[in-house]
Amino acid sequence: MPDTWALTKFDPAENCMDKNKEKQEISLIGRLFSLEVLLILMGLFTLMYGINYGQMARILWGAIIIGVSLLLPIVRRKVWKNK
Repeated sequence: MPDTWALTKFDPAENCMDKNKEKQEISLIGRLFSLEVLLILMGLFTLMYGINYGQMARILWGAIIIGVSLLLPIVRRKVWKNK
């Protein structure tokens, strides 16, 4: 039985170009449903729910979630910059 994978030609430069192309082709849906966007939406929903029903705990949690989700990319950039 012949090895089929051994019959294919491997070109490292072509493989590298494919990876770069995949990085550039981040879909709009992927960006819309990223973790940061979902956290901000959850924080906004919690904040609006708290304001609508007058629940201070929900307002506080909404503000905390929004604040943390906005600070997360800044902290992540600083940590990655130091590495």
